[in-house]
Amino acid sequence: MNTSETKATLSFSDGSASIDMPIYKGTIGPDVIDIRKLYGQTGKFTYDPGFMSTAACNSSITYIDGDKGELLYRGYPIEQLAVNCDFLETCYLLLNGELPTAEQKATFENTVTRHTMIHEQMNFFFRGFRRDAHPMSVLVGTVGALASFYHDSLDINDPKQREISAIRLIAKLPTLVAMAYKYSIGQPFMYPRNDLSYSANFMHMMFGNPCEEYKVNDVLVRALDRILILHADHEQNASTSTVRLAGSSGANPFACIAAGIACLWGPAHGGANEAALNMLKEIGSVENIPAFIEKVKDKNSGVKLMGFGHRVYKNFDPRAKLMRETCHEVLNELGLQDDPLFKLAMELEKIALNDEYFVSRKLYPNVDFYSGIVQSALGIPVSLFTGIFAMARTVGWIAQWNEMIADPEQKIGRPRQLFVGSPRRDVPSIDKR
Repeated sequence: MNTSETKATLSFSDGSASIDMPIYKGTIGPDVIDIRKLYGQTGKFTYDPGFMSTAACNSSITYIDGDKGELLYRGYPIEQLAVNCDFLETCYLLLNGELPTAEQKATFENTVTRHTMIHEQMNFFFRGFRRDAHPMSVLVGTVGALASFYHDSLDINDPKQREISAIRLIAKLPTLVAMAYKYSIGQPFMYPRNDLSYSANFMHMMFGNPCEEYKVNDVLVRALDRILILHADHEQNASTSTVRLAGSSGANPFACIAAGIACLWGPAHGGANEAALNMLKEIGSVENIPAFIEKVKDKNSGVKLMGFGHRVYKNFDPRAKLMRETCHEVLNELGLQDDPLFKLAMELEKIALNDEYFVSRKLYPNVDFYSGIVQSALGIPVSLFTGIFAMARTVGWIAQWNEMIADPEQKIGRPRQLFVGSPRRDVPSIDKR
């Protein structure tokens, strides 16, 4: 973060003296105006609901250019990482700042693999949940409970303990997600297998059973791996900001990640791919698409096109192109091209990419549209989609949390407010109310 020679001058029409504020330049992206002394010098705050124009931290992890449709992890384009790296390489990059050498990769993979089991006592936790408990509810509870089992890695000021916690969270999330699924369908939990890769092991824990050997399908494993890479981090979004805010109080990493999972549960954030798939089910068949499209175009209908367009990416979501390739690979591998739901999805995609109404508004299919279809094809139930998202994003949350803890400028989060309630008043006696 470099201070620019130029400064921003803020002047007031109420006669207050104008003030100069430093401007900082990042490596890439917009400059930022440092307003930390604004209140002290003027007695005024800024007002920015949703923090749409406010940088709450400096970070060197992920960069997004929404206008260009660019997503970089530690400087590397997501298109290259998704093609040339697996998920654990991407994890190593996000955590450490550089891609691993062959030796570092092998060591990291081995370390993560050796931490995939959870404490046996945690099996009993699941009995406390109803069979129909939402997997995100289960994850919030069980991830938060990990702090009860690992007292040896809760000192956030010890870099070694932070590293151990990071490994534990990355390693155990697939186990907990798979257990939440198995519990909901009444099947026995499957223990992790150390001879399988990260994504293959998750597929084994999800779809294996003690009666027969689970056969690993490399195409499906690679598809899951790509989903994880594409969702591993996304800059200062709502759940990441939640993790940072929780961490700013000094809370332990398990509590912070549980807070992130709770935020991700919201349909406007992690539930978007679930909403896209539900929309396809509501449309029902290819014949109903034209009528649905007309409703979408009618502002008064209240019907929304889910899984298209993006709040940040103004042209296209770079993750969507990669997920589209994976989507078609998976459907071909499983012979699902003629499945009614997937035919419907592909027809809707074709219309949206060619209809002037959607093209002119840049409502292209986003990563949620394709990842929902892929996960459904893999056999993952809709209720677990956000759990997969949490499994992928955990490494990003941990990397951001770690960065915040090590930042000398880090302070406990304390947003300000514009108070619009009643001014001071005295309490009347009860007979005068």
